[in-house]
Amino acid sequence: MFNFGFLLATSGSLLSIGMIVLLFVFLYFFMIRPQKKQEKKDAEMRDGLEVGDEVTTIGGIIGKVVSIKGETFVLETTKDKTKIRFLKGAIRTVDVKAADVAAQIMEANKEAEEPAEEEAKKQ
Repeated sequence: MFNFGFLLATSGSLLSIGMIVLLFVFLYFFMIRPQKKQEKKDAEMRDGLEVGDEVTTIGGIIGKVVSIKGETFVLETTKDKTKIRFLKGAIRTVDVKAADVAAQIMEANKEAEEPAEEEAKKQ
């Protein structure tokens, strides 16, 4: 009386479509989205580059940024002050920010001044 073959065929194709959709959702959340987050983080790192920062390049060269011009920067390496020009895209990591070093120096100076002020008050 009734032909149930049609219902079985449609449910199988719906299952196939559902699996494909599930695959795309999986790819988005586990591959595409994390990659975009990492790209955004890298772009922020490159845009925040300042003179005095210590960086490591993708080639493994470590040095201090001495000048920045557009999409390039000059890196000073060794004690001989060898200077090499790189693209900002060649930065792997910013190891030490110049602002962080300045803040540490200021904090150390404040700590050194406090005992001297206390001694002056005692006398």
